[in-house]
Amino acid sequence: MKAVEVLLWSIALPGFGQLLNKMYIKGLVLILLEFLINVLGNFNEVIILSFQGNVEMAVEQANYQWLMFYPCLYFFAMWDAYKDAGGGKEPYAFLPFVFSAYFVTVGTIYSSKISLFGQLLGVIWLPMLSVLPGLFVGLLLKRILTKKLTS
Repeated sequence: MKAVEVLLWSIALPGFGQLLNKMYIKGLVLILLEFLINVLGNFNEVIILSFQGNVEMAVEQANYQWLMFYPCLYFFAMWDAYKDAGGGKEPYAFLPFVFSAYFVTVGTIYSSKISLFGQLLGVIWLPMLSVLPGLFVGLLLKRILTKKLTS
């Protein structure tokens, strides 16, 4: 149960799971990095604008040079806290986290270009939707590799 708890706190804010795991320096470094990327990438402003439906302005406000770091930091913090709390003991358990980070990063790259029903998906929505194929690919590879390992 503790592994799920730290995973959920890490989803809330990278570094919180590490603090619960008593990894104070690692947790504080992750929180500091989250705030640095958040502020320099204008992430909170982009989130607000996106949720209010002003996607074009959100794209204009986004600092992609900084936002590109966020998916890897976010999913690494989740994986690290989960692993340190005793979760993810099965082989290749990290793959869904890694591929989610990859896919969300690619979603961030293309977030100012891809439309759905004539509306730009933007900096928040396309990366969020990109978690799903990342999880699918990661879980599929985990399953394939685990079968090869056991056969």
